[in-house]
Amino acid sequence: MIVLGLSGGFDLLQTDILALNRFAHHDSACALVMNGTVMAAIEEERLNRLKHTNKFPSKAIRACLEQSGLALADVDTVAYNFTQQAVERRIQELSTPLERRCWDAFGLMQYLFARELGWALPRNKLRFVDHHTAHAVSAFALSGFDASLVITLDGYGDGLSGAVFTGTADTTLQRLAAIPESQSLGIYYLRVIAYLGYTLFDEYKVMGLAPYGDPNVYRTLFAAFYSLLPSGRYTLHMDKISSLLTLGPPRRKGEPFTQVHKDIAAALQASLEDIAFHILRECVANTGQTRLCLAGGVVHNCSLTGKLLRSGLFEQIFVQPASHDAGGALGAALDTTWNAVSHRRSVKPLDHVYWGSDIGNATQIEKTLARWQSLLHFSPAPDIASATAELLAAGNVVGWVQGRSEFGPRALGNRSILADPRPESNKDRINAMVKKRESYRPFAPAVLAEEAGGYFEIPTGVEPYCFMTATALVREDKRSLLGATTHVDGTARIQVVTREANSRFWELLHAFKARTGVPVLLNTSFNNNAEPIVDSVEDAVVCFLTTNLDALIVGDFIVRKKALAWDDYLSLKPVLPPYVELRDRVRPASDGSIQHDLSLTSRVDEDFSVEVSERVYAILCAANGKRRLGDLCRELLDADKQAYSTIVDQCLDLWARRLLTLEPSEPLH
Repeated sequence: MIVLGLSGGFDLLQTDILALNRFAHHDSACALVMNGTVMAAIEEERLNRLKHTNKFPSKAIRACLEQSGLALADVDTVAYNFTQQAVERRIQELSTPLERRCWDAFGLMQYLFARELGWALPRNKLRFVDHHTAHAVSAFALSGFDASLVITLDGYGDGLSGAVFTGTADTTLQRLAAIPESQSLGIYYLRVIAYLGYTLFDEYKVMGLAPYGDPNVYRTLFAAFYSLLPSGRYTLHMDKISSLLTLGPPRRKGEPFTQVHKDIAAALQASLEDIAFHILRECVANTGQTRLCLAGGVVHNCSLTGKLLRSGLFEQIFVQPASHDAGGALGAALDTTWNAVSHRRSVKPLDHVYWGSDIGNATQIEKTLARWQSLLHFSPAPDIASATAELLAAGNVVGWVQGRSEFGPRALGNRSILADPRPESNKDRINAMVKKRESYRPFAPAVLAEEAGGYFEIPTGVEPYCFMTATALVREDKRSLLGATTHVDGTARIQVVTREANSRFWELLHAFKARTGVPVLLNTSFNNNAEPIVDSVEDAVVCFLTTNLDALIVGDFIVRKKALAWDDYLSLKPVLPPYVELRDRVRPASDGSIQHDLSLTSRVDEDFSVEVSERVYAILCAANGKRRLGDLCRELLDADKQAYSTIVDQCLDLWARRLLTLEPSEPLH
């Protein structure tokens, strides 16, 4: 049985079908499951290059089919991770009167498949799956547990913000309790972090800030925000959150953090943990279950899951690595498989998440790199693990791209930025050269499975920390050694690397240990602050060229930048990405003249806009994806070559912000 699971929205890059808010139906994805085995899974953001995109996952569908060697005609069922009723409510709320007459949930999906993929999706092949059921199945089915308590916690979906289930090997999940949207822990967290200048998708930043604060300072204030009730129930008092204003005005984005902000973050994290443990203790008492499966966006709070692992409340815990809404695509496909075969044992327990795009063989990689040879040096290495370990031991920070990309929000050794974990200064260095993010946020360590216990306190009998889903305590005698990856509270969000799951990454860690005595590397996602994690070799090259990384490793190739001057970029062709448009806003000036405000603006985020000069605006208006930057400059700027370097600098800045693409003159065939 072949099932295509989908999550996300219904709008397209240049066409708003339902005019969705960019936060609605976020994290579009596709997963393909064949006879219980996950063959492919990828988030649409990796392909359309828009973080947390809610666009219809047409690129992800094509990628999953290509990776599996299948066509749409081979698919038995398409499963979407919301109910039919939820989709039809969305149609009624946001579409035009004509669309309301033409579409129900089935009709909308059939329209999208026909338009985007040229396939007439049969009505009887389409299945809608309850949002929290999809989350729950994505965890339980992949856990390998015969029986378990299963809990989902997120913002909202299908009228709920969470649910409690029990699962056994012989039956479908049984829902024991439902958490309504009004009691959403995800929304509660968002309401509080708004005071700190953050919004949706920033929750993990506040989790990283919390250890710098003291939760006791505002514990009494936060105690008014919720009540713990008998039987594991609780009530959130959202209206009381406005009392944070008594502490002063909210922080604006970009402003420095005060100790007040840090203490608020600490109190928020403590309150989340207080409520979660209250729910779980009652569930254990009522069900007697000794194993726990977790999914839903709130579960990405790895500080919470780390404390659960260390609490001893459960003998075993499994955290679904893609617990956010993208994981709903996986859950919808697995639930459909599970129901069709009436037995969950056809679903294989999770051992890795390398289900995304493949970088190809050496010939294909070299062909892509050759397009950029005017800017890059590259050559193969006979032992890439040893060569890379030498670079890392010498203090280099490298991009590392191998095999198939990871599904979910974590880079797990196939699309990673790697560095020596020992110098604490590497945190600031990587932030300055690549990430451009808040300085307090920690980086994660990857460690050889055979050596993990000597560096981290890992509870026995629990999920083996292979997916960066939880924090662990760094052993006290290793905290100063691992200066770049140990957080201020003595924890780290670790990845334990086994040879079976990722042999090449394991070999690199082993080679680094042979040179330094340390079986650990700093591992963070390969991207800058303006884009999702890189997926293709092309993505990796662009990120390498627009950051200050020392080297790029792709397959068996070591890539370095040439010594470049501004005029080396004149051979590149400027192209506007499909999600960006040029804008000329005309307004009257104070002297009575007409003022032109020229900018590049994101089609999906009106707040993301960058002003450009008249000359850059003129060049981009004339760019058609076929003309070189140098030719455009000569045509539009005449002989004013002094302006060329300024134009190049501005274009490079726009490229780094991913508002402009600069492509080699030679196309990729």
